[in-house]
Amino acid sequence: MFDEPTGKGKKVVVAMSGGVDSSVAAALLQRQGYECMGVFMRLGGEMDEDTSCDPDARKANRKGCCSTGDAADARYVAGLLGMDFYALNFRSDFGRIVDYFVQEYNAGRTPNPCVRCNEYLKFGKLARYARAVGADYVATGHYARVGRTPGGRPAIRRGSDLTKDQSYVLFGVPPEELPRMLLPIGDYPKSQVREMAQEWGLPVHSKPDSQEICFVPNNNYFDLLSKKSPESIRPGEFIGPDGNVVGKHPGHQRFTVGQRKGVGVAFGYPIYVTAIDSQTNRVHLGPAEELLSQHLLANEINWLDDDLPRQKRCLAKVRYNSQPAPAVVTLTADHNLLVSFDQPTAAITPGQAVVCYEEDRVLGGGWIQKVSRTPLA
Repeated sequence: MFDEPTGKGKKVVVAMSGGVDSSVAAALLQRQGYECMGVFMRLGGEMDEDTSCDPDARKANRKGCCSTGDAADARYVAGLLGMDFYALNFRSDFGRIVDYFVQEYNAGRTPNPCVRCNEYLKFGKLARYARAVGADYVATGHYARVGRTPGGRPAIRRGSDLTKDQSYVLFGVPPEELPRMLLPIGDYPKSQVREMAQEWGLPVHSKPDSQEICFVPNNNYFDLLSKKSPESIRPGEFIGPDGNVVGKHPGHQRFTVGQRKGVGVAFGYPIYVTAIDSQTNRVHLGPAEELLSQHLLANEINWLDDDLPRQKRCLAKVRYNSQPAPAVVTLTADHNLLVSFDQPTAAITPGQAVVCYEEDRVLGGGWIQKVSRTPLA
């Protein structure tokens, strides 16, 4: 597929995290004839020196994607490929994402910083940097593809490997950046990406995937919130299905809608967090059926399709690891989205994104603000 160069004369800024996906993305583009420049974004979430492609070090201390070891891996791969490489300091800009993360938890919502990072940084500030250095494209190692709308505009499509598909976290990319986006590994399964890395002698071929938010050490987000916003962490009450107080909690920020483990309240049957009220500092508990909702309201709409009709049938996805489900989306007068699912859906969570699809194409989406069992006006 990549025997004949197709990118001759075109320059690409490749966001390189030091992992296998972005490394193979860079190598694929280089084989297509593109002039590639690797960029590592220093975000301020750096961890220990031992997070490198050394398997023993990674096994001992798996961190996020922003460590000094990851930067070294990215630089080393770029050197092997003969690419220019730069580490850019995006720390001050990344603070915006950390602040958003803290504010959303304090408001009783569950944030998605990866979507915001793609929107603000990879296809925001990095895209502006690419234009400044004369690059034609920005490329990342996401498992998604670039396609076309029926009207011929660039569109984001789901990755061929649906078990790794990352189109959900790209819905917020500004529409004007789509013509300048390249997603080289979207046609490949993860296993083949690792095989290509090994075949081409890239030392990151067996490097484990990052499993954590890069600025949350050891995945302990409550500790981060306690340090960033200690005045907002206050003990409060658990409220049972009957509306009565059934216990105390150390702070509503420790919980998310749909959570079962770590609640610490026994009912004799499985109990879940069904709602969080940041105003009263109360966490509501109930059985699994109380998590079912059929309607939601989303704001901050980013629509990537040719147009946004008053009403449209589509598939809608409410979290990264869920499957798109049949729904009807309606545009409100104040440019919000009402989404009504054909069937009740579990644990629709305020603060997460709802992303709409037509077959495998991303139509657009928004940020969930309100959830209801009954239709929303």
